[in-house]
Amino acid sequence: MPKSAETFKDGNPLLAVDEPPSADWQEGGDGPFLFVCEHASNRVPVALGDLGLSAEQFERHIAWDPGAAPVARGLAARFGGATVLQRYSRLVIDCNREPHLPDAITVLSEDTPIPGNARLSPEARNARIAAIWAPFHGAIDRVVNRRIAEGRDTILVTVHSFTPVYRGVHRPWHVGLISTDDRRIAGPMLTHLARGGDLVVGDNEPYSPKDNVDYTIRRHGRERGLPHVMIEIRNDLLHSSRDVDAWVQGLGDALTEAARTIGFAIAAPGKARSKA
Repeated sequence: MPKSAETFKDGNPLLAVDEPPSADWQEGGDGPFLFVCEHASNRVPVALGDLGLSAEQFERHIAWDPGAAPVARGLAARFGGATVLQRYSRLVIDCNREPHLPDAITVLSEDTPIPGNARLSPEARNARIAAIWAPFHGAIDRVVNRRIAEGRDTILVTVHSFTPVYRGVHRPWHVGLISTDDRRIAGPMLTHLARGGDLVVGDNEPYSPKDNVDYTIRRHGRERGLPHVMIEIRNDLLHSSRDVDAWVQGLGDALTEAARTIGFAIAAPGKARSKA
């Protein structure tokens, strides 16, 4: 971390961030869903510069999940759902990883070296955890805690997108659902999405918990006994607002069916009242 990025407290470096890491934090209306997007942005705190990368590289999937945030916001608007979206790039720290794993602050994303992440001291690494990772998950905790205290049904949904080609391997899926061993939401959604026959739907594809991509749904969903699912949409299918609207419609219908399967009440589209 360059000296300009450091301030100190009790002898330990602290990363100065421009704004709180949780963007679009909304408590939501009457809907049971909490929508989370860990890779919503490709932004880097000014204190860290450009991490040694070009502007073009920050438009790639290595830096964020293109299209995921508009889908999350669209679903939240449909259901009156709560939202917590991450404000900073996964290249600063990946908030869907346990923070001390090597790939939480990766030095190589796909085949691209990340110079600004190389040779970080333990103190500099801890500064990113304290400034970005911990507050983001703290925001999710606060939303979940309040909903539980109010006795409100809560389903955790994390929204992601994935690149159609990864290290030269083409991925055939249009959408994938990642789940833990709690399949209350993933099971009915998979059935619904596959029903029309026009989608190639992945079950724990293109990733699975074996790839350590389930941190958020595991911590905030499975460990609390809340129904949960992680959605992955192929990002070449999210180029336009029309694409986003189509996914909001299709995934919204699948989420509605899944929620009703486990006995959660869902208002008709556009009927949810916002309390935000």
